[in-house]
Amino acid sequence: MFKALSSAVVLVFLPALASAQDCARVAATLKVPDTTITSATVVAAADGLPAYCRVQLTLKPSSDSDIKTEVWMPMTGWNGKFQQVGNGAFAGSIQYGALKDALERGYAAASTDTGHTGTGAQWAAGHPEKIIDWGYRSEHLTAVYSKQAIASFYGVGPKLSYFTGCSGGGRMAFQEAQRYPADFDAILAGAPAYDRGNEAFGFMMKWKATHETPDSVIPTTKYPAIHRAALEACDALDGLKDGLIEDVLSCHFDPKVIQCSEGRVLPDPADQSCLTAPQVEAVRKLYAGFKNPKTGEVIFPGFEPGSEPQWTAVTGGSEPLDVGYDVFKYILLQDPNWDPKTFDLARDYDRIHKLDNTALSPNDPNLEPFASRGGKLLIYQGWADPNVSPRSPLMYYDRVVKTIGQKTVDDSIRLFFAPGMGHCGGGEGPNAFDALTALEQWREQGKAPASILATHSTNGKVDRTRPLCPYPQIAQYKGTGSIDQAENFFCSAAAPGTR
Repeated sequence: MFKALSSAVVLVFLPALASAQDCARVAATLKVPDTTITSATVVAAADGLPAYCRVQLTLKPSSDSDIKTEVWMPMTGWNGKFQQVGNGAFAGSIQYGALKDALERGYAAASTDTGHTGTGAQWAAGHPEKIIDWGYRSEHLTAVYSKQAIASFYGVGPKLSYFTGCSGGGRMAFQEAQRYPADFDAILAGAPAYDRGNEAFGFMMKWKATHETPDSVIPTTKYPAIHRAALEACDALDGLKDGLIEDVLSCHFDPKVIQCSEGRVLPDPADQSCLTAPQVEAVRKLYAGFKNPKTGEVIFPGFEPGSEPQWTAVTGGSEPLDVGYDVFKYILLQDPNWDPKTFDLARDYDRIHKLDNTALSPNDPNLEPFASRGGKLLIYQGWADPNVSPRSPLMYYDRVVKTIGQKTVDDSIRLFFAPGMGHCGGGEGPNAFDALTALEQWREQGKAPASILATHSTNGKVDRTRPLCPYPQIAQYKGTGSIDQAENFFCSAAAPGTR
């Protein structure tokens, strides 16, 4: 086993000058098991992209596999590195936008459809091999075979390999760090939906909380009032009232503060400023998350105060959100006719939870094999995310610390929270940032990210910048200067005793 790298890695690489013959040679000479190279062609420079060799592969590691993968390799200006890009939700397509972004940065890049097409999980019922392909096999084989294609094309393999992904791509990132620690030298995992089985329970219970009875339904028109009350309670906890809850972990907001006054059993439907008693209880459940009724163990955490404008997709539909609903129907229960209205947590949790496995939910906290070879893992998460509850990656981070120790974690893993940011972006807070450059500097120069600059824009114009801070630090105002400029903030631990 290699010892952790203590010094900076200086990447020196002379850009390759490749030709169309080199691209054709990949198809003629690359031999990988159970794989067909369906095409290797040069794509002309266009739309700001350089000319590149596009290699398309079909992988069949099992009799029921049909994994499509593409590798894009710039003809000139290659930076000597490889970047594999992840997929959201249930994957099901090559991520062309992310491939273009990687190519623009000089990377040779790859993406896979993970073995099926489409955004749902209908493909999974009755196809255990396809579940394995989606779960981890397609990602790993894409990494292995892409590096071989790169070596065939350029005559030398990549000096460093990166993985980047958000949501479902964050789950893929965790699979790679846990299962295949030698595949990548650095991994960027945004809003990692790694605990998919328990997350599905969370989606189910959030939907059930607001559909338990007709009285527990919360009209989306009331979300702004809940949001205003949450900000009123917790916005200033970091010492600054700026429309964002920065110190979320210190926030203890009770929606009862906006319960309709006593005696108004049936308030005016036009009054969107208060909640009925059943609606207050529903909101409390949404914040609290959900526990195993037998053991009291947290199954999946809830929403965080400040996320209320993002709730609609999770709580407002006639059925639970499909990214959770489909996990039950097609992957765990394998019953397309399953009715979510029949779900009962106390009765069904043990039975359904036994069907979960690491193909679905990569939650092994032992990252020592990845860290020991110099691997760097940068995780980012929006505090206002309605899909991946923000405390989910925090719970994983804490488990990693307990497993491999704080020193190893400090050397190899960073967790950044973005206040007011939704799922992989969006939201009221600064939500656009370049985490990949921070990861590159960490892995290649030994410069651990002390903060990441984030921006918020309205109508295409930047109107606020802030530093994102590594957990457990938060951004705090220096006391002077514009609250919309990052230079007037610093990263520091929250005030003692507030959490």
